[in-house]
Amino acid sequence: MPNPGPTPAHMYRFLILFCVCLLAGFILLFTPFTQPAVNGYSRGIVSLAAVLIRVCGGRAVALADLMQNPVSHFEIRMANGCNGVNVTVLLWAAVLAFPASWAQKGKGVLAGTLAIHSVNLVRFISLFYLGQYSQRWFDFAHMYLWESLMMLDTLVVFWTWAYFVRKSGSIAHAGAH
Repeated sequence: MPNPGPTPAHMYRFLILFCVCLLAGFILLFTPFTQPAVNGYSRGIVSLAAVLIRVCGGRAVALADLMQNPVSHFEIRMANGCNGVNVTVLLWAAVLAFPASWAQKGKGVLAGTLAIHSVNLVRFISLFYLGQYSQRWFDFAHMYLWESLMMLDTLVVFWTWAYFVRKSGSIAHAGAH
């Protein structure tokens, strides 16, 4: 017998759990005790981006949360909101609220986080190069293009994970999770 799909009760449950998880995630993200970890993560991304640029023949140095071209002196800062953590919280809330086993949720959180932060690393490096070429294009890409692409990436990652969870058939057994 084919799976009839989610009922309105399942959808309401997902929506409520999603909102609760999202609120809890952002409260946790913005508490003072998590800021050192978030700032350290941002500095780590800047350092990794600078290393990748140098390995590929470019010029970049990491100065805490700033990456600079030592020749042109162009610099770009990895600010909160640009480090991919916000969309990670969004993904985690969706995965945790979805009716799946804890093992599947763990896989979704891990794979999704890796995907989001890989795309965000490409984003940061591309903005570094774009900013040296044109401030106008940098502003457009930073404020509109990459913001949209990061949200789309998060949506695609969640949708893909949820598709495979549903396809595995274990969604029907995950009601208690």
